[in-house]
Amino acid sequence: MPIFKYKASSAGNKTSSGLVEAANESAAYEFLESKGLAVTSLKEGAQPLGGNFSISVFLNRIKPKDIVIFSRQFSVLISANVTLVQALKILSDQIENKQLQAVVTGVAEEIDGGARLSDSLARRPEVFSNFYINVVKSGETSGKLDEVLNYLADELEKDYDMTSKIKGAMIYPAFIISGLAIVGIFMMVSVVPKLTAVIIESGGQLPFATKVLIGLSAFLTKFWLALLIAMAAAFFGLRYFLKTSQGKKFFDNLLLRLPIFGTLFQRIYLVRFTRSLQTLLLGGVNISKALAITAEVVTNDVYRDLIKNTIKEVEDGNSISSVFETSEQIPKMVSQMMSIGERSGRLDTVLGRITDFYTREVNNIIANLMTLMEPIIMVVMGVGVGFMVAAIILPMYQMASSF
Repeated sequence: MPIFKYKASSAGNKTSSGLVEAANESAAYEFLESKGLAVTSLKEGAQPLGGNFSISVFLNRIKPKDIVIFSRQFSVLISANVTLVQALKILSDQIENKQLQAVVTGVAEEIDGGARLSDSLARRPEVFSNFYINVVKSGETSGKLDEVLNYLADELEKDYDMTSKIKGAMIYPAFIISGLAIVGIFMMVSVVPKLTAVIIESGGQLPFATKVLIGLSAFLTKFWLALLIAMAAAFFGLRYFLKTSQGKKFFDNLLLRLPIFGTLFQRIYLVRFTRSLQTLLLGGVNISKALAITAEVVTNDVYRDLIKNTIKEVEDGNSISSVFETSEQIPKMVSQMMSIGERSGRLDTVLGRITDFYTREVNNIIANLMTLMEPIIMVVMGVGVGFMVAAIILPMYQMASSF
């Protein structure tokens, strides 16, 4: 559906501009006029979501947080017995992100025209995931859309909170390491050559650390352009490799085998799997389809292959836990609890317990990492400073002592 740029004035002669998604120009005019706006300019100038890059699209890109807030507000309105169209129009007026506002406006118009909510969301895969669409579809089918939207909002919030904690834990060490790298490069290119020139002119035997520092400084000074080109080539080459199926599998395997972080990523993927599967089952999605959708949510190829093998076993009439029992990436407790849940007919409840357990474990691992990061960074800084002292300060001290 096209997106139109508009300029309009309201009753108080206040000018406004923005984006609106509509089937055609006439529909866009009608929608804007229904909001009490006098349209002064309307043209199909904006790229649809997922189209060509532009600065406005980049700045107004729809973030996961936007979807979380929209889902929570939507679920509250539907639970309050507000009609779908009315709820979407209310949200459209409140949403600050222009792109999401245009999307919600378009969805409201389509539903007002007789479309189903899930079908309208499915036309916008760049914004709403397959998981999101199928959860909504299950709520429509079962007649429990309000309950399903509440489940969905809860799970999206939990997933967003977990992701935010992980990103927050990585910001501090990334900032410190980046700062050290920038200062180190500046010292090597600008400061060290002047200091080492004085040391070399003084004659005498240079320590090994000083020779290493002089060689490294000379290399960075003379070959900085070649080094930048090599780094850019390595970056794009690695990026291309990771987009291939072999590269993706290699990276996903490596991610799970990393010391310390490997355990963290295993737990994150487990939480995503159990949480998504529980939400879909509570929404009334059958087990095979729920597993297929969950495979997309997990994103890691190792777990995705496990889930796909599980789908085959389930379709052949076997237990959902049969594949998990033989996998190294799945803790024994998970497969055993899922087996108990199947036999008791309470798989969704068991999945909820597993999710809660591993969410706490993820939080504990992140907290421990944050505690460990500070002394590790201090040690790295100490080693760097010690090397600089050994390479520059000591030779200068020896030189001064000789006079």
